[in-house]
Amino acid sequence: MTNSKMYGVALIAGALGGMVTMMFHPTSRDLIGQIDQVAQRNELIALATHGLALLSIPISTFGFLGLSRRLGLDRPIVLAAFVFYSFAAIGAMCAAIASGLIAPAITRQIRLGEFNVDTLRSLLWFDSLFNQGFVKVFFTMSCVAILFWSLSIMKINRLSQTTGVIGCVVASISLLAFLGGHLRLDVHGFLMFILGQAIWTILISILLFRWKHQTPPVESELR
Repeated sequence: MTNSKMYGVALIAGALGGMVTMMFHPTSRDLIGQIDQVAQRNELIALATHGLALLSIPISTFGFLGLSRRLGLDRPIVLAAFVFYSFAAIGAMCAAIASGLIAPAITRQIRLGEFNVDTLRSLLWFDSLFNQGFVKVFFTMSCVAILFWSLSIMKINRLSQTTGVIGCVVASISLLAFLGGHLRLDVHGFLMFILGQAIWTILISILLFRWKHQTPPVESELR
């Protein structure tokens, strides 16, 4: 397997991990206000899905680092894309820890009733605020990274031009919808963004699968 294909596989694996995480992501209502057996099952699901997310983040970062190397890290727009994505990855990691590791631990204590329930509910509320803050970092930074990467591949060939246009549309619409207050970063709204990002990422992976040389691309390098 060539390096380019390895980077492409990493990107697909990371994208699939993100989609599975959001598809099975429990809500706070699933973790509290349920009978014990259901709540325990949902806590396990939260731990498993966010564990998958935490595994997917470095895999995706590895793939995007490979993409950036292929495009040429000496190009300012490519380097900027990877820097923005690195900040996005940190935000995603912190959000996954807050939602998948800390929140289930708090809800478990609420169910057991061993500590002051009002205090635990306040901690759960603050934890959700931290989660939303980190989700916003991931969302905005990854949109900027997608936009920069998309612009950087526009002149390679027809497939890359199509991929670049899709990336620019997904990133721009997502950012405008969020900044305009039309997109809520709850489980359902975030899932829609992850699906759009996954489609773009898979197209990027196809480009990497078709890479012919080890040098940065020039026009018509990809078949």
